[in-house]
Amino acid sequence: EVQSVESGGGLVQPGGSLTLSCDASGFSRLAMSWVRQAPGKGLEWVSSIGPGGGDPTYADSVKGRFTISRDSTKGTVDLQMNDLKPEDTAVYYCAKSRDIYFNGSYYYADDASRSQGTQVTVSS
Repeated sequence: EVQSVESGGGLVQPGGSLTLSCDASGFSRLAMSWVRQAPGKGLEWVSSIGPGGGDPTYADSVKGRFTISRDSTKGTVDLQMNDLKPEDTAVYYCAKSRDIYFNGSYYYADDASRSQGTQVTVSS
């Protein structure tokens, strides 16, 4: 299965910023999501955006700090993260929204669709 490719993770101090980028050039007609998984915790939905770049939605935990955007010419889906907190530390994944299910908790419909992700560590 073709997967998206993430980049832009790293180590940042609390209060800092990072921008994650996802190469989603094969999925221009699909809604895309960012999800994350912290060590020892389950999958957490972070944000989603529609095929045309509209209808952005955010988890309460990141609302006002994160901004999702989409560039149709480049085929990318970016996640601008500001005012980062230690609890934002996680592996971040870009996924087709249809691949993420919720039944009390979030999970991949098919683990084979999970991409490699990019590590974000927020620490002083």
